[in-house]
Amino acid sequence: MRILVSVLVIFISTVAAQAQNRWVTIENNTGVTMREFYASNRDQRNWGRDWFGSNMLYPGQTVDFNLDDGSGYCIWDLKAVFVDDDEVTRMGMNVCEVGTWRIN
Repeated sequence: MRILVSVLVIFISTVAAQAQNRWVTIENNTGVTMREFYASNRDQRNWGRDWFGSNMLYPGQTVDFNLDDGSGYCIWDLKAVFVDDDEVTRMGMNVCEVGTWRIN
């Protein structure tokens, strides 16, 4: 009986984690335009694609991204690259619990 209850708890936890919101708002609170944004789940070995494409995020602007890649991960590493070549990273952000990355 204990095994059945344990399996049921693990199953419910897994389903709940997969159903969570993975939207994140990026806030550019700097005085510099952001030209690139990268996000990778905790098991990816590289940054992958630039989520902005040909767009940019100007000072004072925000943009929303859905980071749900089907993997079920909530923990993501984020990287912003600015037009002056400065980079800001945030490692291990739980996007299921924190919905905004404010870059100052």
